[in-house]
Amino acid sequence: MTPDTSNAAVAPVNAASCRVPQEDDLTLPKLPAHRLVACLFTGLLAATTLAACSPPAFISFPPQVRGNKVDDRVLAQLVPGTSTRTDAAALLGSPTARATFDDNTWLYIGEVTKPQIAGTNGVLSQQVVILTFDQQGVLRDIAHKSQQDAVPVKVVSATTPSPGKEVSFWAQLLGNVGKFTPMSTASDATRPGGSANPGNF
Repeated sequence: MTPDTSNAAVAPVNAASCRVPQEDDLTLPKLPAHRLVACLFTGLLAATTLAACSPPAFISFPPQVRGNKVDDRVLAQLVPGTSTRTDAAALLGSPTARATFDDNTWLYIGEVTKPQIAGTNGVLSQQVVILTFDQQGVLRDIAHKSQQDAVPVKVVSATTPSPGKEVSFWAQLLGNVGKFTPMSTASDATRPGGSANPGNF
C-alpha cells in the first residue's frame, strides 16, 4: 500500500541554492600583498638556483681555449734534426714557458675549459707539447703530455719558521704603547713646517 502524499506539506525551495555559478565565483582567493611578494621571491630564487646548477642548452657556454693549444697539423711540420728554434717560433709562436734550468726546452701549455656549475670552469682537455733543442738550436725531440700524465701534488701543512721570537697576542696589542710622540703643542707652530708656516718642508 502506497502512502497518501496529497495532503503532505511541500518544503519551500531556497532560490540561492539553485543559482547557477557565475564567473566571479570561480576566481581564486586573493592573497595579501606580503604573501604574494614572498611567493614570487621564492619562485624566483628556485628558478635561479636550478639555472645555476644545470643551465638549459640555450644558456650553455661554448668551450674556451686557454694558453697555447698546438694544432697537430701545424706541429707535424716540425721535423726533429732539421727544424730550428726560428721555425718553431714561426709556426707555434712564443712558448708558454721554458724549463727552469734548461733554456733549450720549450713548453706549449694549453687547455680547453667550459663553464659549469656556479660559474666554475671544468677542464675538458689539457695538452703540453715539449720541444727540446740542442745547443745549436736544432730541434731534437717532440714530446706530448696530457691530463692523464698529471701528478697530484700534496700540499705540506707545516709552516716555515721565521727568525725572531714568538710574540703573543697581548704583546702585539700592547707592544706599541709608549712608542709614539705626544701630540703637537703650541711651540710646534713656530717651527718650519708647523701650522703657522705650512709650506716649508
